[in-house]
Parts: sequence; C-alpha cells; structure tokens
Amino acid sequence: MSRIGRMPIAIPAGVTVDIAENNKVTVKGPKGTLERVLPAEMDIKVEGAEIVVSRPNDLKKMKSLHGLTRTLINNMVVGVTAGYEKKLEVNGVGYRVSKSGKKLTLNLGFSHPVEMEDPEGVEAVVEGQNIIIVKGIDKEKVGQFAAEIRDKRRPEPYKGKGIKYADETIRRKVGKTGKK
Repeated sequence: MSRIGRMPIAIPAGVTVDIAENNKVTVKGPKGTLERVLPAEMDIKVEGAEIVVSRPNDLKKMKSLHGLTRTLINNMVVGVTAGYEKKLEVNGVGYRVSKSGKKLTLNLGFSHPVEMEDPEGVEAVVEGQNIIIVKGIDKEKVGQFAAEIRDKRRPEPYKGKGIKYADETIRRKVGKTGKK
C-alpha cells in the first residue's frame, strides 16, 4: 500500500478545505486560495481536522495516483499557510539583476538586458545585485518560474558563471593547459 497516500493530511487552524464534485479541491488559507481538479477515481474525505485520500482498487494506475493526489493536496495546504520560495544566485563578472515593478531585468553578458515579467501569483524579490528569491503559494508555479530564470544563463562548469539555485552545486572542470 502507498505509504505516502495512506498518511492523513492535518488541516492547520485558519485553513478551510472544500471538496466539490469531480474532486475539485479548494484550499483557503491566510496567504490565499488554491484550487485544483484531482483525479476523479480517488476518494478524498475531510474527517475532522484531517484529509484522508483512499483508492478504489490496487491497479498500478490507482497506486501511482494515490500518493500523487495526497502530495498535491498537502502542497496546497503548505502553500496557503507557509508559502514556497526558491533562491537563485547570479555569478559572473558584470552579471546583475534589478527589479522595477513587476519586471525583472537580468544583465547576463548578452548584448541586451533580458527582461522577465512576474507571472500571476508569483513574485520575484531581488536582494543585493545577485540574489533572486522567487516566492508564491503555488509550488508548481514557483518552481517553474525559477527554472525559467535559471534557463536564461545556466551555470557553466569552468568558471561557474551563470544563474544557479542557492542549494545547487556545480561540478567544476579543469580547463585546458598549454603545451610544455
């Protein structure tokens, strides 16, 4: 049986969970509201201050959906209470980041500055000139926007220049050496 799927999700104080038909789950909390349509085969029930997800049978597809459904609901509950954030670092000579309004401007050694707009429900905060913090309540959107920022200039293995996640380690390579 799915160990993750079996675990009940505790509903913290100040959070309301509504389950409509077709498994449309709406989670309201202090930071905002998230809603998502989950697989219709799963049985989602609110029992007291807990959400319990159960599956109809032991087919492989149901087993895989069981843990996924539980994790998606849990991510929604954590999102509306604590929120999510990803931290990115910009490394490189002359590489800078600035923010004005909803527009993030990245100077990454190209002949032009790269401009990015904050998507709905996600906010990018700039600390200093080389740290970007992407915040939001939807884990998926935060991760996606952080990945899009990183894709503008991925870290390279020789000098480590580029945009990397704060917790990411770059495998460095030794450059060429001249003839002796």
